[in-house]
Amino acid sequence: MKAKLITTLKVIISLGLMAYLFYRFLSNPQDRAVLLTTLTTANYAYLLLALALFILAVITNAVKWYILLRAQGIPVPLSALTNYTFVGFFFNNFLPANVGGDVMRGFGLARYTARSAEAAVSVIVDRIIGLMAFMFTAMVAALIAVNVAPAGQTGDKLAENLTQVEIVAIMGLAIISGAFVIILSHRLRLWLGRMFAFKFLSPLAPLYWRISDAFGAYRYQYGALLAAFGVGVTTVLLTGLVDLAIVAGLHGEIAPIYIFLLNPIIAVALIVPISIGGLGTGSVLYVYFYGLVGVAEPLAFALSLVKQAVVYVGSLPGGVLWLRAREQGGSRGGLRIEDRRLRIEEGRLEDWKTGK
Repeated sequence: MKAKLITTLKVIISLGLMAYLFYRFLSNPQDRAVLLTTLTTANYAYLLLALALFILAVITNAVKWYILLRAQGIPVPLSALTNYTFVGFFFNNFLPANVGGDVMRGFGLARYTARSAEAAVSVIVDRIIGLMAFMFTAMVAALIAVNVAPAGQTGDKLAENLTQVEIVAIMGLAIISGAFVIILSHRLRLWLGRMFAFKFLSPLAPLYWRISDAFGAYRYQYGALLAAFGVGVTTVLLTGLVDLAIVAGLHGEIAPIYIFLLNPIIAVALIVPISIGGLGTGSVLYVYFYGLVGVAEPLAFALSLVKQAVVYVGSLPGGVLWLRAREQGGSRGGLRIEDRRLRIEEGRLEDWKTGK
């Protein structure tokens, strides 16, 4: 009942925000004319380029995950991880249920490897590295916008806003990085492990130590973590290029530095799951943030609509892959073996819970 209520609220928020935005821009004759002209005269070659860049960004996301799994000593083909990543994007953007893309990625990997704890930890670390990459990119872009851009290009109010964004990005990067260091701390994990000496928690001790060991596998993998972070930054830059291509296709003008600054901030803000795939909330954020740097609201709204369409179309391969995997699940021996491995893994978890 609770899950249905949350899903219903998400749908209401998404539809409500989109209805408000369309009413706002279509009810004003001048804004309506600008918005419709911007959308109907778009250069589709640039929009196709944006779609290609988005798909490339999804693939680089899979590469980041691949690097992190190799650091754990889990050999999984990049092709399989790419499939799971596309499936995750599909679930994030199309299904209103509370089954997020990260859950589906972890579930797919657990089925493939029969190592559920390691799969879950790899998804968590992948998400943390991704957040660090977003905040780092925003911080660098803010530093450039505030300190490098010619003084005549930014007014006092804009410079003040950019400085505040810079501070937020630095603080966000510091907090996320600090939390990651704490998670990898061997002493902290040992200290937390003492809780499982209590009788009512002892059945969960084996599972906790498996998760702890999975985090510990990254403790001295500095090269792999740095490489994953670099790939994460590349992914963020590619998503910025997606917006640049869309703006070019809409015949608009937005300084690239603002796109590379605001794109990461909007992406991080959209992590909060209050709508369906960012529908509605993404457009509100685009109109608000780009308005702060002087971008016309109809252009910002048009950019958000086309970006949403690109994300939807780019996520469709995940749905095809998911349906194909379901169809093949009952006919291919390899998948039946994975199902048996999953049942064995679930049986082990039940044994741990009962203390056997």
